[in-house]
Amino acid sequence: MNLLIDFLSFSCFFAGTVALITGSFGIIRLPDVYSRIHAAGIIDTAAVGFIILGMILQSGFSLTSFKLALIVLFLFFTSPISGHAVAMMANKFGVKPQAREIYKDNKKIGETDG
Repeated sequence: MNLLIDFLSFSCFFAGTVALITGSFGIIRLPDVYSRIHAAGIIDTAAVGFIILGMILQSGFSLTSFKLALIVLFLFFTSPISGHAVAMMANKFGVKPQAREIYKDNKKIGETDG
């Protein structure tokens, strides 16, 4: 049974690490603040959720696992609220989404506003 729990917690740690690296690259590579908010949301929900789930599996049924579950619950409620607040402030201060060019059959046909 311990081997199964170790395997499941390792899988959660691995999935959390992959989500963390993916979100980190997104924060670096994405063009504007609105896209970067999405990448930060991936880190907040998926990465931290999987890593804490792996810690819950390792700690077993205890007060520590209950506290870790409360941390996950707190993050799942505060992460979307903070992302929304950042997007609202960016919009309030006039930050526009970065326009991109649209190509059809290798010919430029226009730009989008967002």
